[in-house]
Amino acid sequence: MLNIFNRNDDNEKELPGQFETDDEKKVQIATCALFIEIGKADYDFAIEEREKIIAFMKKCFNLDDNEVLELMKLAEKKVDESVSIYEFSAVINKHFSDKEKFDLMKNLWRLIYVDNSLHMYEDNMIKKIGGTLNFSHKRIIEAKMLVREELGL
Repeated sequence: MLNIFNRNDDNEKELPGQFETDDEKKVQIATCALFIEIGKADYDFAIEEREKIIAFMKKCFNLDDNEVLELMKLAEKKVDESVSIYEFSAVINKHFSDKEKFDLMKNLWRLIYVDNSLHMYEDNMIKKIGGTLNFSHKRIIEAKMLVREELGL
């Protein structure tokens, strides 16, 4: 089975345009996987969290319902098979600007606060994700405070 996060491009010939499509899919999967990791962090992947992830993915990547549902299935499978979040955040680090990563961090905080609370496992997971995205603790908390203010918490 081809692992899309660790492809050996030296041994594979690509068709024109295939690389861009593959990179776009990698980014979509990695982004969705980080959302899923946050959603599952407190061991209660609520329907509201799933709906929020679907909405984020539609908006971020201009996907239709079928594309998002397929992406969710694929990303959940990748999360189940993964050994760490680094394989997802490495893709984000390669393809996102600092601003895009900060926007992602704010969206991860928005997902956490879907239920208006912060579980200690969610707090731990977002700090791990933030660290792998090369954010300082101060920057992670800055994103958190912006979202809390936005949500009136």
